[in-house]
Amino acid sequence: MMRIRHHGRVDIDLRLVRYFTVVAEHGNFHRAAAALRTAQPSLSRQIQQLERTLGVRLFERTRQGSHLTAAGEAFLPEALSLLQAADRAADRARSADGPGTLLIGYTGNLIVTPMVRELRRRGCVAKSRHLDQPDVTAALLDRRIDVALARMPLPADRLRITVLFEEQRVLVVPVSHRLAGKESVSLADFADEPLVRYHDPALDAFWRVDPRPDGRPAPDGPAADSMEDKLELVAAGDALTMAPLGDDDTALRRDLTWVRVHDVEPSRVVVATRPDDRNPLAEQFLTVATAHLRTKR
Repeated sequence: MMRIRHHGRVDIDLRLVRYFTVVAEHGNFHRAAAALRTAQPSLSRQIQQLERTLGVRLFERTRQGSHLTAAGEAFLPEALSLLQAADRAADRARSADGPGTLLIGYTGNLIVTPMVRELRRRGCVAKSRHLDQPDVTAALLDRRIDVALARMPLPADRLRITVLFEEQRVLVVPVSHRLAGKESVSLADFADEPLVRYHDPALDAFWRVDPRPDGRPAPDGPAADSMEDKLELVAAGDALTMAPLGDDDTALRRDLTWVRVHDVEPSRVVVATRPDDRNPLAEQFLTVATAHLRTKR
């Protein structure tokens, strides 16, 4: 048996280390939370947990932002080295484990089954996992998944994004609504009607077109945590919502219909990976997904 000497004196959660580097990069907890797709109070608790583990304060929090303390300045290069070493260790372990396993994340009603089957036919061990859209970025950066099939918006400055195809956005309305049955509508046709809100800021801005092209804020609507809740709010007349044309969820309800919105940018279906990751299995997934999904449009 090989003897292993254990030198570690502190158990550090690498997820918290990565959160620390993002706050250090942005110098502001609010902006860092938005980049990480998490709530600011939760992010503050994670950083406090890391500070308790290390026994030092990493940030000075002021009204102007959050600044690294002397301990934070000293920890930052080591934190970056830790994350890079973890990436190298994971890559070396996977490359030594034969054909390797590809962990595929997917969101909404996007289907990865044909791609999983094709990769398995090629000898790859492929596993899939459904994610909520706001969790995609963290799941990739935390290495819970290797590649994701998702819809924009995603942070293109933090991930490598390849657009597969575009879907026109539609407005979901009750069948009794004044716009039901129209061939298409413009944003101005429902400018004063509230749209269902998302808790994630990037999703909320995209799907409610907030702010509007003229700079005005979008009318506030009720928030929903699930597709079912969102459709119930629409059916009850509390708000409207936009969805991608390829989303078949509205077909589940006879009291709802949709109409095309012709003057907003389309929804984009993408493959997302880590920017510095050249995992050959992820590249295979991109090739297979491109061949399968682009031919379906």
